[in-house]
Amino acid sequence: MVKEIYARFLNNRCTGAEVDEIVRWVHTEEAIGEGAAWGFEEWNLYREKEDSGSDEKFSGLFDKIQQKIDKESLNVRNTGKKRSVISLITGWITKAAAILLIPVLAFLFYTLSEKKAESLQYASLATDSLEIIAPIGSRTVVQLSDGSIVHLNYGSKIKYPQYFAGETREVILAGEGYFEVVRNPEKPFLVKTGKLNVKALGTSFNVLAYPDRDIVETTLLEGKVVLEKADCPGKAGTIGSMVPGQQVRYNKITAAVKSAQVNVEKYIAWKDGKLVFDDATLDQVAERLSRMYNVEIEVSDDIKDYIYTVTFIDEPLSQICNLMTIATPVVYTALPRKKLPDGSFSKQKIVFRKRE
Repeated sequence: MVKEIYARFLNNRCTGAEVDEIVRWVHTEEAIGEGAAWGFEEWNLYREKEDSGSDEKFSGLFDKIQQKIDKESLNVRNTGKKRSVISLITGWITKAAAILLIPVLAFLFYTLSEKKAESLQYASLATDSLEIIAPIGSRTVVQLSDGSIVHLNYGSKIKYPQYFAGETREVILAGEGYFEVVRNPEKPFLVKTGKLNVKALGTSFNVLAYPDRDIVETTLLEGKVVLEKADCPGKAGTIGSMVPGQQVRYNKITAAVKSAQVNVEKYIAWKDGKLVFDDATLDQVAERLSRMYNVEIEVSDDIKDYIYTVTFIDEPLSQICNLMTIATPVVYTALPRKKLPDGSFSKQKIVFRKRE
């Protein structure tokens, strides 16, 4: 882009071809840098020449203009000429406006380019990942863009794209989630848990994969899923497929796999606010309660194998603990929370021991 053409454009002296060139130049990245540089250059030059900071200069200039207007007005009355007074200062205003317009245009070009970049940035956000976290003590339901539904258990989180692109529908789970997947044979649904991937076309299943647990549990309600071992990023080896009513436990440390037919309701009842324990040890009960109520539960070794078969429906923790003391010879103590150096408080600690 030639600076002379730019100047002619501002003074309305461009040819048609030069106007087309200006339009093309405005849409280029060079327009921002060149336009701003030329604008500030001309502005500084104008200030140096005209000494725009001098009040006396402007005052004198205004007096000259006023005198010329008065003189022309007198001529009009004497001669009857119909010359517009405004035209007398048109030349001066045009010159000033042209110079002042340079930085304005440069700023306009810059703003438009920034808006364009911002629009592209927001457009790219449409494909970026979203993350939903179920707070401690509550459950959350998420509907994905394909219509699939995900129930998140206490303290769980899921990361997923706003819109699924590519050949698969991939989500990342940390915690426990119950999935109701909309069928799409051309785009499999993939749940990534770090060490294990659960692939489905259209089905309902539960995945228990808290980061602090060595075991990842997958329980299939209906349909069919394929389990894949995620050896490294971009690669996965098939472990096997599952049938309804089957549960597979995968050990993240040893890669051992255990499979069994189970009472599925026991493992998915949490999404309806139920805690179902069927021949569960006190140690297993304590783990579920700890996660659900965000407390630390300590169980003495001599009672860890006590068995419980019970269903709780949205019961407070204190009531659950009281019922456990009735069902088995145990007692518990709820210790007060401790204030930490940073001003926060530790988790409440509950200790179970054998009744004497």
